[in-house]
Amino acid sequence: MKVITVLFCICTALLSRAQQGSSAENIFIVTIDGYRWQEVFTGADSALINNTKYTADTLLTKMQYWHDDVSERRKLLMPFLWNVFAKQGQLMGNRKYSNNINAANLYKISYPGYNEILTGSTDPFIFSNKAMVNSNKNILEYLNENETYKGKVAAFSSWSLFPFILGQERNGLPVYSGYETLPDTGSNPTQKILNEVQDKIIITKEATRYDAVTFLCAKEYIKTHEPKVVLIALGETDEWAHSGRYDNYLQHAAEVDKMIGDLWYMIQTNPAYKNKTAMIITTDHGRGSKTKQWNKHNLLTAGSGQTWLAAIGAGIAAKGEVTEPQQLYQKQIATSVASLLGLHFKSSGEIAAVNFSDN
Repeated sequence: MKVITVLFCICTALLSRAQQGSSAENIFIVTIDGYRWQEVFTGADSALINNTKYTADTLLTKMQYWHDDVSERRKLLMPFLWNVFAKQGQLMGNRKYSNNINAANLYKISYPGYNEILTGSTDPFIFSNKAMVNSNKNILEYLNENETYKGKVAAFSSWSLFPFILGQERNGLPVYSGYETLPDTGSNPTQKILNEVQDKIIITKEATRYDAVTFLCAKEYIKTHEPKVVLIALGETDEWAHSGRYDNYLQHAAEVDKMIGDLWYMIQTNPAYKNKTAMIITTDHGRGSKTKQWNKHNLLTAGSGQTWLAAIGAGIAAKGEVTEPQQLYQKQIATSVASLLGLHFKSSGEIAAVNFSDN
């Protein structure tokens, strides 16, 4: 009887481990443009939230986002991330523990950063944010060529350059970028309304779309089409940072946290996705680590290459905040996405996937 009990316990443990390490069937990638690891892991920066140069109403902003205890402070800013991801998923990139994630590209700006995330390549010829077609094969393109995912891949971005970043001209990926309208408006009244709203708020077609509109468009598309692979690239955190408005940067980060929570709730309440879907969240670059340079990022600004990573869902063990010293690079994300789906994506070199399992 004891032998049977022991065997049962062993089998149960092995089954549990196998389920944790099993491949996902769907994957969602969310990027938050230029959002620093400092705010993710330590919440509002005291030197910036108290500085009227960057925070117009310091008292009100502190009432919203300040607490002396760092654990409470980061929860005030991103409650979903720290109440859900920190319990059911993983958060990496807290440099206070030497848990480092870096951009491997030299330039530390958006196009090279997104190219690195999505292709696993640090292409030296992608060095600006100019609208040039990316010749490097990306993970969405690779998955769209797989029979399981063909026609089930979609990308939504606030920044208008994503059709170029993803090589849409070459591969025909559905990329709804900037103020591009959604398809099927005749059969879907909500999509028609969203397109009408977009038309009324456009400043220029090249402008960064409001993240709220990007997110609503993505949500409606997901409800209607149930894609298996989705990229949602949000951009307003970077816009507010470049404007030097730390208060608005914080407010928008809090809004993004709500969007992530909304998206995860939608995933976990849809039978097509529930417990079969992984979500990865990251950023394209860091920002200056010094107070006077927090709103900048480039090759010469210290801190610009410091990034972070959060993950939750199928194939991802519930480790919470990872505090072991390690060095990862954002060029590993494309390989990791494929690995979570049980596939192998070969970029410009053999790059190891991030280990999201218990092993």
